[in-house]
Amino acid sequence: MANILVTGGAGYIGSHTRYFLQKQGHTVVVVDNLSRGYRDAVPAEILNVLDLRETDKLTALLREQHVDAVIHFAAYIAVGESTKIPDQYFANNVGGSLSLFEAMLKAGVRRLVFSSTAAAYGIPAHVPITEDQPFSPINPYGESKVMVEKILEWMDRYQEFRSIRLRYFNACGAEPAAGLGERHEPETHLIPLLFRAIQTGKLVTLFGDDYPTPDGTCIRDYIHVSDLADAHIFALDHLMKGGASAVFNVGTGEGHSVKEVVNSVERVTGAKVPFTIGPRREGDPPSLVADSQRLRSTLGWKPNRAELDRIISDAWQFAQKSGA
Repeated sequence: MANILVTGGAGYIGSHTRYFLQKQGHTVVVVDNLSRGYRDAVPAEILNVLDLRETDKLTALLREQHVDAVIHFAAYIAVGESTKIPDQYFANNVGGSLSLFEAMLKAGVRRLVFSSTAAAYGIPAHVPITEDQPFSPINPYGESKVMVEKILEWMDRYQEFRSIRLRYFNACGAEPAAGLGERHEPETHLIPLLFRAIQTGKLVTLFGDDYPTPDGTCIRDYIHVSDLADAHIFALDHLMKGGASAVFNVGTGEGHSVKEVVNSVERVTGAKVPFTIGPRREGDPPSLVADSQRLRSTLGWKPNRAELDRIISDAWQFAQKSGA
């Protein structure tokens, strides 16, 4: 068992990963500045309210806690927002990462699992997307993640700094038994917005129904957040055993259209979703589906909660409990 620092551990995916790390017996320390995370998503005794750009404090914490490896989430993630305030996205996502890496090197910690994104691919040349497709981000958020991936590649080459970069797709679902689920403000993700439409009766806008897909709406690879947390732990185990740096897609390999998600929400909740069709969003590819064979064959991971209705059911339980 290892001592693991989780950055952004009060956020959506970070809090789930922290929960499963502790269930497996690891010691966990969380760093989060709570600008996007929630204090109640982390046990108080392991939460350190710090900004990643506080390099000296971070270095001291890594030393004091005898940290063995880091799982790095702390990032701004909203694509639309990144086009409005790109400077803040680069300052937080790239600047914060550089400060973290400097602190890790000073403290002698050289193993990192990095939360990257399918946005690194932009509009892919072919689907399902394999890891050898070139970087082609089309927004500042995706570009900020690509920058960090490139930094990690150079650090691996020249500083023996080992990293696993996980590029993932549409995280969704919840772990209601742990009181954990999706909370963003403002909310931009499809499933919570559909729930909100049911709960408030206000129309939710679906962006575009004229895509070259079977029902005209965008297709995405929806992965349960707990399966995603598992992938981070598989990646951590690989590094702790002396494994080499690598990059992996994390997804189910199966795509669902926006209308299929609406149908699933209606099945699970027993309520109709009030929606309207709006124009396409700029930069939305028709289809984004992961080829995650490399992760499955190399690390032995597989999604155990991949059924869409299971994902929706878990998310709905959390939404009802939390009033989210």
